[in-house]
Amino acid sequence: MKKSIYLLSFLFVFILNAQKNKNGTVYDKHPAIDLVDEFNQAWVSGDIEKAASFLTDDFRVRNGNSVNKDDEGANKQQMVGNMTWWYNNNSYLKFTRDNPAYPDAIEYKKGNQIWVQTWDRLYAVNNQTGVKFDDPIHRLYLLTNDAKKIRLIFEYNNQNTFRKRNDAWPGNDMRNGVIYMNHENINSVRKLQYAYAHGDVEKAMSYFHENASFNDINESKVMNAEEILARDSEMFEGWEVESLDEVGYPDYFEYDWRESKVVASWWRFRMVRKSDGKKVNVPVHFSDRFDNDGKIVRRTSYWNKSLLD
Repeated sequence: MKKSIYLLSFLFVFILNAQKNKNGTVYDKHPAIDLVDEFNQAWVSGDIEKAASFLTDDFRVRNGNSVNKDDEGANKQQMVGNMTWWYNNNSYLKFTRDNPAYPDAIEYKKGNQIWVQTWDRLYAVNNQTGVKFDDPIHRLYLLTNDAKKIRLIFEYNNQNTFRKRNDAWPGNDMRNGVIYMNHENINSVRKLQYAYAHGDVEKAMSYFHENASFNDINESKVMNAEEILARDSEMFEGWEVESLDEVGYPDYFEYDWRESKVVASWWRFRMVRKSDGKKVNVPVHFSDRFDNDGKIVRRTSYWNKSLLD
């Protein structure tokens, strides 16, 4: 039995080793990497002619996420036009390494191919829309055998920023819902604010969903109801609310996008310190997101906590 176990173990190891087949070498430093870097720096510096000189006449660039089986990608002329558009229509254009990643050059035995794979970051601010690109991009470059020119690029990127830019294009005005200055959700915010100011915490919290979250810009984490009440109890222990005043008027937004429902309100807490009677005015902005049942599911608070130090 023991011999059988040894035999099986030996066969298992042998099978694993037999499945391995070295098919080239990976380099972290290689002339092909230098060429790719020089190509990208020529592009972002506006030397499009130099950038184009790194591309073969039959060059293609393809979207690595495309599901179109007939997609042959863009040719050299289209790539040059795309690089020209990026340089002429965007400010602060940069193409940099996405740390801590670094590029690899791979010399494959099979097919006798040289590939460079990179993990970069594209940064730019679009001149027409003001949309900022600060996106990771993964590229695979197939080079000629002498590593002097680029034959093919596969690119993988996040299309969300591109869609945002396209949606924001001048002339493409888009409405996104309705703004109310009077609404039941506004009334709910008012009622919870004044209940809280008068110490009626149970009533105030009844306007929130039981799983509501609380994001205060002064805190390092998003809190639940129990955590925000404990924080407030400790923070306001030495203070009294002399008055709570609504500033301006709240707005209630019913957005078409994602069907979100938000009340934006502005307040002034007039606080008195118990120890010496010092008075402090604390401006606060609340953004309250509601569910379809009229309960607040997320509250974001903007104010300066140092006023109560």
